[in-house]
Amino acid sequence: MVLRFRPVLLVLLLAVPCLSAAAMERITLTTGFELDCVRREAVSESRVRLYLSESDRDAYVEIDNAKIHSIVVVDDVSLKVVVPVSAIPVPIAPTMGAMLSTAGARHHIDGDLLASVVQAESAGRSHAVSRTGARGLMQLMPGTATELGVQDAFEPQQNIGGGTTYLDQLLIRYHDDLPKALAAYNAGPGAVDRYHGVPPYRETRAYVARVIREFNRRKLARMQALTQEKKLDLRTTR
Repeated sequence: MVLRFRPVLLVLLLAVPCLSAAAMERITLTTGFELDCVRREAVSESRVRLYLSESDRDAYVEIDNAKIHSIVVVDDVSLKVVVPVSAIPVPIAPTMGAMLSTAGARHHIDGDLLASVVQAESAGRSHAVSRTGARGLMQLMPGTATELGVQDAFEPQQNIGGGTTYLDQLLIRYHDDLPKALAAYNAGPGAVDRYHGVPPYRETRAYVARVIREFNRRKLARMQALTQEKKLDLRTTR
């Protein structure tokens, strides 16, 4: 099975700050997608890492240099994203983890990405209700839930199934641009289309950074656990 999102691993690299303390950069890709970043770092000669938050090194995306059409400095400090830092990814209950894995496999979406969305949306509370009326683990609006065939948004399996289907639709719509799809999940496709990228809403920018940060942390934790398991195997076989 091929997942849309491969593990985004943290690696040691040479930091190359590109911004002053009071500026951001608006990156326009060859696809027309726009993304504001607070800092860039070179990963290799052909790839660059774009950081979405000043306060969290895990909130980033990586792209090929060839996909960058233009870079413009944005001096609007009010648009900067500040994301609270938590050192350890929030664990997902085994039953919920199985539901996320099943839904992810059905739509070829990484289960850790779905877990990160659940954490950002509801902190894993199946009966969560937002001030706008969004419900359940992946915070489905009643109208969206109905369109997706979800009869009970508070039932975890139905909610995860509907939320994953909706995220899949957004990923297809935005050609697998993760920040754009996440922004549309949070603020609606209309806002993303209107601004041709992540809209300049503080809440939406923080949401995108929070999900990507959590996704990276889950991947890093999984990699570290696998490394420890291999070390244990080596010790026991000697």
